[in-house]
Amino acid sequence: MFSPRLISFAILIALSGCSPDSDIQSQLSAQQDSTTQGVSQEANVTAEQQLDAAVARFAVNFIKFQPAMATSLNLSQAQAGHFQRQLPDYSSPGVMAFKQQMQQAADELAAIDTSSLNDKQQQHRLINQVISEYYAGLESFSAGYIDTWAGHLPYIVNQINGPLIDIPAILADQQTINNFNDAQDYLARLSAFALMVGQVEAKVADDAKAGVILPKALFPNTLKFLANFTAVPASEHSLVTSFASKLARAAVNSTDRSPAQSIEQSPSTELSPEKIQALVAKAVAQVETNIYPAYRSLSEFVAALEAKAPTDVGIWAQPNGQAFYQHGIQYLADSSLSADAIHQLGIEEVTRITKEMDNILSANGYREGSVGERMLMLNQEPRFLYENSDAGRQQLLNDLSAEIDLVMTKAPLLFSTLPPQDVVVKRVPIETQAGAAGGSYVPPALDGSRSGVYFINLMDMTSIAKYGLKTLTYHEAVPGHHFQIALNMQQTDIGLMRQNASFNAFIEGWALYAEQVAFEMGMYENDPWGNLGRLKAEVYRAARLVVDTGLHHKKWNREQAISYFAAATGSTEANVASAIDRYIAWPGQALGYKLGMLKIVELREQAKAALGDKFDIRQFHDLILLPGARPMSVVEADVQEWIASNKA
Repeated sequence: MFSPRLISFAILIALSGCSPDSDIQSQLSAQQDSTTQGVSQEANVTAEQQLDAAVARFAVNFIKFQPAMATSLNLSQAQAGHFQRQLPDYSSPGVMAFKQQMQQAADELAAIDTSSLNDKQQQHRLINQVISEYYAGLESFSAGYIDTWAGHLPYIVNQINGPLIDIPAILADQQTINNFNDAQDYLARLSAFALMVGQVEAKVADDAKAGVILPKALFPNTLKFLANFTAVPASEHSLVTSFASKLARAAVNSTDRSPAQSIEQSPSTELSPEKIQALVAKAVAQVETNIYPAYRSLSEFVAALEAKAPTDVGIWAQPNGQAFYQHGIQYLADSSLSADAIHQLGIEEVTRITKEMDNILSANGYREGSVGERMLMLNQEPRFLYENSDAGRQQLLNDLSAEIDLVMTKAPLLFSTLPPQDVVVKRVPIETQAGAAGGSYVPPALDGSRSGVYFINLMDMTSIAKYGLKTLTYHEAVPGHHFQIALNMQQTDIGLMRQNASFNAFIEGWALYAEQVAFEMGMYENDPWGNLGRLKAEVYRAARLVVDTGLHHKKWNREQAISYFAAATGSTEANVASAIDRYIAWPGQALGYKLGMLKIVELREQAKAALGDKFDIRQFHDLILLPGARPMSVVEADVQEWIASNKA
């Protein structure tokens, strides 16, 4: 088992993001002594050393509880211990222990006397404290779990995310297998995965006893996902086929090494064809005899719960749900606005953007009916659709890859710093596409060994309009999520937790802002339909402010939210139903996009007005991106300081 006491001095530095000349021995002593006394009370330890040690402990304990995240980041065993066989504990005691550990980290950071810290150190303490509070979740809401990306979520099993979806993806796509020992680790993790599914079932049962049950409307797609997971023979499941592919590549790489590069292998560990076949057979047995039965057991339990599920879909209908939604506004929207104010802002933004869409439609001969009705007409025109076939899907993937290449040729006009990692386009796996978003982004490995991935959902090709795909690509890939997250990971001086910080309003606000940057980069030049797609995407995010607050604060029902969202975005009700279900499952997450974007635009306009000819958009983008994801209040302070220093 991984112990934080075994962490190396060098890794303590890397995890904390402390200065190179810090007293390492004091940091280690602070880490060890804190088990018996608070770091702020240790004798002869400076506030800077306390901060470094507290941040290091925070990162070490986070990884201890989240070994799957260590795999996603491709951390080494020297950095994170032998985590490759372990998975998070999603039982009620496991979730509670993680929340308590994160709250302890927050309390420790809050207790540090900041009077002797410089501005950069004070900011470092504040950001890490907010991150730890984010992962501590809402103490008065025991249901749900802590997601390493989205924070405290109320339903551990649902149609769109959760450990039953996320962990298999990590195992199949991100766990590396280069040799026989790695293969043994993977098989051990398959065994741990089966146990984890049982923990999740127990957590669902405990939450139900506390009165928190997934809304009834989300059961059909949730049960469909669970059924799809076990629909294929075990030998054809991605947990097995990905394993076989990795083993085959590892065997080829082993034989391709020169004698000087070769690693000594005993006959028992050599990846011969016979050994690979035996390893794959063990994986098939794990999936068939342990994992599939665990999923089926959980599926039966969830199906039985449906009769008790609430018909009201908003989080307000769950015990202490109103406080939970306010928690979402605070951490996911990063806003001090009330739910009512956010709702009204959304209505105003929808009105403004709709007028711009009307101008484009009218200028191109589409003048009859509401904007939403005219957008529906466009969605049915063959010129805006790909062929609904494997060939059409491949053409779509090829076109998105070409669009990424084109953005990268123009990006230096507006960006001084570009991410070194590539981003690749992939289709959402078929077994999870029913509940998945239209597009999503998975970050690269922390060490750059794995590219970022832009996933596109190709389940229903008739619902994918060509004119909207450019904007989706700018949001999910470049210059959106990939620029922000990959560059965030490059900032090695800010520590592990800040390198991977999940500030939703900053991250999603940047990605929505990136759509506007692409417009300013000339990506929509002579393409009114593409620009219409950009505006449709923006009105989509504005309408989210309305429906999210409508569902979770104003007590809208699902049908009311679908009707409004379809009309506001020019979509069919069938096409927006999955989006509304997403907002039901993730209270508050959808608020971050527009609120974050509006803040970045507001700060940019302030800087332009204050600096005039001295304003440099490339420097502004470095200012936003290079310090890493952070609370919007910290971003605002950074911009004000930048304005002051450039005016002098």
